[in-house]
Amino acid sequence: MTAQIPFTQAGYDDLLKQKDKYLAERPEVVENLQKAREMGDLSENGYYKESKARLSFLDSRIRYLERLIKSAEIVKSSGHDTVQIGNQVTLNDGNKSYQYSIVGGYESDPAKNLISPLSPLGKAIIGKKTNELVKFTTPNGPVEYRIIKIS
Repeated sequence: MTAQIPFTQAGYDDLLKQKDKYLAERPEVVENLQKAREMGDLSENGYYKESKARLSFLDSRIRYLERLIKSAEIVKSSGHDTVQIGNQVTLNDGNKSYQYSIVGGYESDPAKNLISPLSPLGKAIIGKKTNELVKFTTPNGPVEYRIIKIS
């Protein structure tokens, strides 16, 4: 049995969209590869090499996504009492407020404020309640936040 990988519903839906996108691209890439083969000498055929590389990329990406989809467990937030996957959390450092969405590890993207419970900040706030003070260490030193809101 494979380990379950936590995803939010949005993250799981994104996996399905990515897989569908790559599957839709595949027939055209296979056709391009076939055309490149018909051109003759494959050893000096850049079109053939590029088409073959693209097909290899698509196939490996589709297999990867299928494994994630098969192992995915959609986690639904069971409330707003404690921070968990699926919640949006507002934090304050005393000067400024920050809002983060807690998502599964495979869908995290700090640039979009999507953080995983595996990240330093995620580890610090997961399971905590509103108004709790959380402390953790970053490469720039220790940081302290107060949880303002869990939604």
